[in-house]
Amino acid sequence: MFHKEGFKIIIITFLLTSVLCIFAEYFIENDILSKFLQIVFLLILILILQFFRNPKRITELNENNIIAPADGKIVIIKEVYEEEYFKEKKIQVSIFMSPLNVHVTRYPMSGKVVFSKYHPGKYLVAWHPKSSKLNERTSIVLKNDSMGEILYRQIAGALARRIVNYAKKDLYVVQGEDAGFIKFGSRIDLFLPIKSNVNVSIGQKVQGGITVITSKFS
Repeated sequence: MFHKEGFKIIIITFLLTSVLCIFAEYFIENDILSKFLQIVFLLILILILQFFRNPKRITELNENNIIAPADGKIVIIKEVYEEEYFKEKKIQVSIFMSPLNVHVTRYPMSGKVVFSKYHPGKYLVAWHPKSSKLNERTSIVLKNDSMGEILYRQIAGALARRIVNYAKKDLYVVQGEDAGFIKFGSRIDLFLPIKSNVNVSIGQKVQGGITVITSKFS
């Protein structure tokens, strides 16, 4: 299954690949070069298909858990001052998404969207320390009775040039459901209450909609 945000580029890439492969087959006399180019075109198509894949995930709904909003690798776990919304200290957990990861964003918990804001910005590499503040990004705050408020931030990277965010203010959302998409490499930051017991570690690979980041705060 492929994500709807990729349908247009998949169709365009498929048509271009077909045309270029036919051209290489019938208009390039050197057989080795012809086959080489066809393989290259097909590999590009395969890369596009794998990037926009949207595997079905079965999320075990639990109001006492915060789950990973995306696939990737944990690159930051630290105490920070969150200045955009909370204006107080929080625990930041950051997930780096390489171009090979699934780039679907999923809601880390069920609840009401109480804040959703888009920020235009730069395209620093996603692991840059200042990418959270300087890059193109969206900030979303979810709230429910069990966990209170948490913030997650979609951050565009050096390759990612478009963030898609489905979380609109006052919308009620369900944990694990499709929250958006970031194209071609990116990062997601989670901002959790300072007393959170984080269940993941630096370098750990996580699955969106599956991996538990933290459980109910003490």
